[in-house]
Amino acid sequence: MQTLDLSKAFQWLEPGPVVLLTTADRGRANVMTLSWHMVVDFVPQIACVVSAGDYSFAALRRSGECVIAVPGVDLAETVVDIGNCSGQDIDKFARFGLTPLPAAEVGAPLIAECLAQIECRVIDDRLVEPYNLFILEGVHAWIDEARSERRTLHAVGNGTFRVDGETLDLRARMTKWPDML
Repeated sequence: MQTLDLSKAFQWLEPGPVVLLTTADRGRANVMTLSWHMVVDFVPQIACVVSAGDYSFAALRRSGECVIAVPGVDLAETVVDIGNCSGQDIDKFARFGLTPLPAAEVGAPLIAECLAQIECRVIDDRLVEPYNLFILEGVHAWIDEARSERRTLHAVGNGTFRVDGETLDLRARMTKWPDML
């Protein structure tokens, strides 16, 4: 074993796929790239960190709702480019050729080009002030079964990513929670 620089330790604990978070505030839709999130309950409840410096932060605070959209690896460059600019300056949907679709339960738009989407409402904002951490609850979910590219993108730091690989099916071993199969 060798010592690992502590600032790189997070790279071994990436929380899941890089997602796009959409908001709508004062008649304007926005989208941001988000990799700091995790599922905290099966409902689903999702914890996510949205920096106070992000344009989406104020929209999420005011509206209390968003959509978490899961892009496929075919959108990798777009996902990175979305993260490198601010919705304060541009319309990201127009700039990156994304198609906003109406959501069922929230004002934030879905993104037609994404694999799956979860419409969410903020249910707990007590950790926003100290940590920029929002607790969201999914209120409606969507999947596009017709999408041929189903691999997702995983950030491991400093502009590097991993792509989903082989799927291991170990459902038969799930004896403690068979109802989850």
